[in-house]
Amino acid sequence: MAGILYIVPTPVGNLEDMTFRAVRVLQEADLILAEDTRTSSVLLKHYDIHGRLESHHKFNEHKTSEMIKERILAGLNVALISDAGTPGISDPGFFLARLCVDEGIEVQTLPGATAFVPALVSSGLPCDKFCFEGFLPVKKGRQTRLQQLAVEPRTIVIYESPYRLVKTLTQLAEFFGEDRQCSVAREISKKFEEHRRGTLVEVAQWYAEHEPKGEIVLIVAGTGREHHVEVNESVDVSELRSIKKKKKFKERENDGLE
Repeated sequence: MAGILYIVPTPVGNLEDMTFRAVRVLQEADLILAEDTRTSSVLLKHYDIHGRLESHHKFNEHKTSEMIKERILAGLNVALISDAGTPGISDPGFFLARLCVDEGIEVQTLPGATAFVPALVSSGLPCDKFCFEGFLPVKKGRQTRLQQLAVEPRTIVIYESPYRLVKTLTQLAEFFGEDRQCSVAREISKKFEEHRRGTLVEVAQWYAEHEPKGEIVLIVAGTGREHHVEVNESVDVSELRSIKKKKKFKERENDGLE
């Protein structure tokens, strides 16, 4: 009988954010896969967890996932953890999860810690609808993505390095407008947790003068305006298809005349 792949969130800061169920699953797992075994060893030792530990990170996941899948099919229960937060959310996890799903293996993801949810809820910006961007492209495709996000009506969630934060805030102000509201959450669930709110320009100026450190989650207000395509309800689908075919036929005729 095949085993189960458990995807287990771990604290993003405070070790007390670990759930009872997460501790039990890790204690009972036949194998624990960790993004960095040295980092995860601290957490496992804190909760007296002594299971077999192996590395599974973005540099080896494509090579190891097939072998892990075979071990689960052979009956092993495997728990996947990342350095902090929920695996698969800007961390390794998606590739293995997809492989197991395609093979018909049961995948259970435990509810738990992730950095963007507390950052979003604490921002004071609308959180009934939002889009999660993770890390923006560093070079290729960055400007195109910023142009697309400039008209996004929902609240936008971005992960950013402290070294690029001021640059990103400045670029967002250029594309979105200087008065667009935002919130920067820093060091979520840690001793020096901080939330800085204001316009993109105001927050950029603050961090230009106060060097940011630690993990950063940037929350940016959307436009708040939905973009709808007007449709003439009196025209049915078959009629639209007919118009489209006639248009294509005319284009071919014109090509033949040239």
